[in-house]
Amino acid sequence: MHDLETRELRYFVAVAEELHFGRAAARLGIAQPPLSRAIGRLERRLGVRLLDRDRRGATLTDAGRVLLREARTALDVLAAAARRTQRAGDATRPLVLATKAGASYELLHRLLGAVAGEPGAAPIDVLLCEVGEQAGLLRGGRADVAIMHRPVDDLAGFGTEDLHVEGQVALLPAAHPLASRDRLTLAEVSDVPGLPIARWPRLDGSYPDGPGPEVHTQSQLAQLVALGRTLLVIPASSRAWQWPEHVAVPVVDAPQVTTVAAWRPEAHSPQVAALVRAAMGLRGSAARTPPGPVGSVPEGAGNPVAPPG
Repeated sequence: MHDLETRELRYFVAVAEELHFGRAAARLGIAQPPLSRAIGRLERRLGVRLLDRDRRGATLTDAGRVLLREARTALDVLAAAARRTQRAGDATRPLVLATKAGASYELLHRLLGAVAGEPGAAPIDVLLCEVGEQAGLLRGGRADVAIMHRPVDDLAGFGTEDLHVEGQVALLPAAHPLASRDRLTLAEVSDVPGLPIARWPRLDGSYPDGPGPEVHTQSQLAQLVALGRTLLVIPASSRAWQWPEHVAVPVVDAPQVTTVAAWRPEAHSPQVAALVRAAMGLRGSAARTPPGPVGSVPEGAGNPVAPPG
């Protein structure tokens, strides 16, 4: 069995990312000769060549590419374990609730009020993030509970409780002809001349093919819709961040989206259980909100900027 040390993995990742021993040594704050020796010892112990070296720098071999992927994962797991251990050892710490920036103020306000009334409830810190970041925050030990959405978020390995289900709308520039409609279908919004659907990154970071712009943040999306450069299909609770320059039209055949509370089962605690109970007490609250006029969407809780379903 070949035991790998954390230091060795950090050294290798630095060289593999920089593809230059001098730059990697500077990044690590060490001299280049001991770094080169450490990588050489690692190659000899594993019995494979990880890097091809030349005067200009280095390139990864097939084995090196595998180790880079595995080393990053291993270092992330170790860092997450340290964070979770430190958090578990601090009885006074607040719980961290991760949710998308721009999610419904009403949902967060109601949830924070509800959890405060739970016996044994801990203080709550709200960690606002961008689309799709909640899973990484939970797995990395930076959050205890997250508000997430099925089927658009990565829920693999998490405990979940469904909170509510909602339909989706097309978010359009207010001046576009389709904005005057009282309903649309996926077929009608999937091929609008001059108004392609925005593309969000997949779970692996890649983007689906298509003519629409690649977006990373809600602010990018809001600006592009207002400028008449894109549209997208999102849950009906998008009014939490909708601009006056936007109009939301129901898409009658779009898949429904379920808002869930998610947590790591191995990190369950009385404080996490209290937060989840409070979230479960809000089930269906968004569905009770009266619908607004045509072109608007009801206030509520959910995923304001999910990728098209």
